Amino acid sequence: MEFRILGPLEVDRDGGPVELGSPRERALLALLLTRANQVVSRDRLIDELWPDSPPRSAVNVVQTYVSHLRKALTQERLATRPPGYLLRVEEGELDLGRFERLAEHARRLRDKGDAERASALLAEALELWRGPPLADIRAEGLIAAAAARLEEIRLTVLEERIDVDLALGRHGVLVAELEQHVGEHPLRERLRGQLMLALYRSGRQPEALAQYRAARASLADELGIEPGRALRELEAAILRQEPALDVPGPRLPAAPARRAVVVVSLTERALEGAVGLSEPLARRQEHELVVVRSVQTAPELTAAAEQVNAVRARLAAAGSPARATAFTSAEPAGDVVRLVVEVDAALLVLAAPGALDEDGRLGEQAADVLARAPCDVAVLLEGDDAAAVAGEAPVVLPFAGAEHEWAAAELAAWMAQAEGRPLRLVGTADSARSGRDASRLLASVALLVQQVADVPTEPALVDLDAAAFGAVTADARAVVAGVPDGWRERGVGRTRALLLGASRAPVLLVRGGLRPGGLAPPASLTRFTWTVTPRA
Repeated sequence: MEFRILGPLEVDRDGGPVELGSPRERALLALLLTRANQVVSRDRLIDELWPDSPPRSAVNVVQTYVSHLRKALTQERLATRPPGYLLRVEEGELDLGRFERLAEHARRLRDKGDAERASALLAEALELWRGPPLADIRAEGLIAAAAARLEEIRLTVLEERIDVDLALGRHGVLVAELEQHVGEHPLRERLRGQLMLALYRSGRQPEALAQYRAARASLADELGIEPGRALRELEAAILRQEPALDVPGPRLPAAPARRAVVVVSLTERALEGAVGLSEPLARRQEHELVVVRSVQTAPELTAAAEQVNAVRARLAAAGSPARATAFTSAEPAGDVVRLVVEVDAALLVLAAPGALDEDGRLGEQAADVLARAPCDVAVLLEGDDAAAVAGEAPVVLPFAGAEHEWAAAELAAWMAQAEGRPLRLVGTADSARSGRDASRLLASVALLVQQVADVPTEPALVDLDAAAFGAVTADARAVVAGVPDGWRERGVGRTRALLLGASRAPVLLVRGGLRPGGLAPPASLTRFTWTVTPRA
């Protein structure tokens, strides 16, 4: 059997195409393929198939879709695994898997100095694409995010192939191709830098500098920010006519674009706390910090711009350079999502005090960002209280093993590592139902996060009440919690809202995205998913 998602969704069985049924059945299969060999919960599927308002019969309808797919794919392929379903895909059956393996093989060859074969393999990987990913499926929710993530992966591999070809001295033939790519993606700084270098090596220095000016104008007009450090340094090197720019070489060192930690504050008072939590994260991983204020009206803009510029100047004086901007927006979520896409964000910290009501439902703006952003998102519920505390204060992670709690675990470990703090893992002490407490689960997550972050961990078992949770978080630097499945329809729930509200420390509510998280290795940038869970 062969599954293809690098273009319109297609399935072949025994050499012939498989009929896949209604648009929502196709969407269900696409969702399962993006999580091949992993359990996808029924709640998550319902959320994604009906993002606005699922019908009362949604559970039965999903069961019907699954029954139809089992007939098309065979019973063994699609298994029921609580709390949902698992689609079995063998190695080599999914075009995305073949693409990722070719890209990884090419990267190993490149790092060994075999640029010719690396270029050929990267070109072979790109030939697997038949058009925009999942183009025949209505792009909503996770489908839209998955399609965007797939396109990012394609562009990253394309940029790697161009880097290798530049190292092989093929700048002359690359100019026309790069002009087309830059026209399609004018805000993608790595492509712009490649075009500048190709033009310069072709004896076209004025045109190379003109490309920098065009990039600066596009970034200012569209996002309100200056070009990143790499592009600025390339312009300076071209102005100086540095000899190193003229010398292609057969061995090109790996040079992934700098990723970003983006801080967006919807209020003036929440910005400083959000930056205080985020700056150590960016510094630890050598990510870029981007600081943003979003305001509703033009009269607010001047003060907002002054605030972010003051933050930027303070960070620069402390040796932590950042980019900063402020803008007015009638639709903040859409503008924020566009920004995090263009700056290749590994993490978005959205400072939105009061975003969670007493029933555990998120406000419209925060929920919209969580639903649409391709990267991990942390909603900072108490940004105004995020002052620095003693170095022994732990980062606290409530953990029960749900999907987004793994993204929260990665962020909590990253925070603990960045500030040299312990990580306190909190689980339930109630063993009445299962016959055991959560200590084994906490031990497992401790071992897993220590594979990517060298942090001491300490377990804590508590009863599910506000007083107990308040006590275990009383000395915390921050509380990092994952959203549950079904958060878009039901919020995080009244119980969880009460628990989080009992914390005097700032609370970060995390939803995992499809982009690799902030601790992910550079090689993960051309993989569809990366996680600290056992599936990794």
